[in-house]
Amino acid sequence: MKRKIIIIGGGASGLVAAICGAREGAGVTIVEHMDRVGKKILSTGNGRCNMTNLDMRPECYRCGQPAFPMKVLEGFTVEQTLEFFRELGIETRSRGGYIYPGSDQASAVLDVLRREVERLGVVVLTGCEVREVSAVEGCRPRDTHFVVKTSQGDLAADAVILAAGSKAAPNTGSDGSGYELAKGLGHKVIRPLPALVQLRCQGRHYKQLAGIRTEAHLSLYADGSLLAEDTGELQLTDYGLSGIPTFQISRFAARALDAGQKVTVRVDFLPSWPEHEAFERLRERAARLGYKTAEEMMVGLLNRKLAAVLLQAAGIDPAQPAGGLRNKQLSRLLEQLKSYQALVMSVNPFANAQVCCGGVDTRQVDPATMESRCRPGLYLAGEILDVDGICGGYNLQFAWSSGAVAGRNAARGHV
Repeated sequence: MKRKIIIIGGGASGLVAAICGAREGAGVTIVEHMDRVGKKILSTGNGRCNMTNLDMRPECYRCGQPAFPMKVLEGFTVEQTLEFFRELGIETRSRGGYIYPGSDQASAVLDVLRREVERLGVVVLTGCEVREVSAVEGCRPRDTHFVVKTSQGDLAADAVILAAGSKAAPNTGSDGSGYELAKGLGHKVIRPLPALVQLRCQGRHYKQLAGIRTEAHLSLYADGSLLAEDTGELQLTDYGLSGIPTFQISRFAARALDAGQKVTVRVDFLPSWPEHEAFERLRERAARLGYKTAEEMMVGLLNRKLAAVLLQAAGIDPAQPAGGLRNKQLSRLLEQLKSYQALVMSVNPFANAQVCCGGVDTRQVDPATMESRCRPGLYLAGEILDVDGICGGYNLQFAWSSGAVAGRNAARGHV
């Protein structure tokens, strides 16, 4: 008889788990509480779906057990992922190692996954809420069966894959309900917090800066200790900081704020100016453009609105002749240009986050099979786990890999 697998969650990891499980000969049912599967896939990569990345390194992932994510990826590599999707019809293109579907449409990725699920005869129950998962112990060790109580009736299974997502982007279906199911089955859940998210900062002047994009280097500090840093296009909003470099450091801000620490971001608005020559370059600029005002001297160096705010922070009259700026004034201005301090009050909520940091403790999951160490026959995949990647296709790759490994092993059972 076919092994019966129930997959709770029809996102990226759940869909790949279903396909891999069905290909191994299992009878698979996806239980999804939204009205359709894969909604979050449609929003990835700004609708273009950054599927994976050719530059796959351990430091691209954050996890309580740092070696865990890469061990999972060994079971279903980037190369295997690309071949998996090529077989489904997705030709890919690389932009500096960032991999997208050739059509630049996230909908194409979802379409081929849904079509393969349909072709393999996977049962998909949408609008179906999972109320409880209970394990029924058999006569022999590891001989466990499951009953999944849902809003559409009780379902029996030989194995359950918990791929219910995190709490990030709840409008796509990630409501955190999977955490409670995991706890009910004996798992520890590390407090989930928003990650890959904007930072809300103290100060009214941000309203003047809203909409500005500029290259910058960000350094995140908690109680004076450096936690993370990144360089890229910073986006200034009416409440603080956004953009890729902000997202990359945000999970550390969330953790530090949750621990009650003082969190600041030092912003270098001139990352191309080396520290050891920055003052001389600024002084030379002031001398060369001495016939201009301080405000005019900044034109061509920084966005005009940003320059005005930084001049004010440095205590410099924008109408003062640039040639008359004293060294102390230039030093104060340079401090704002190279070491602007943003006091972080909070991160934006789950509704704005792309992923979460935290989740099911990975010490309780076997990375070679994705099987629970607490409950034989239970497998976990995707964002429900305490794994979060940086921007660039890393979170989707972990979803594909963990889903594939979970699906195959759930179908094969215990050898």
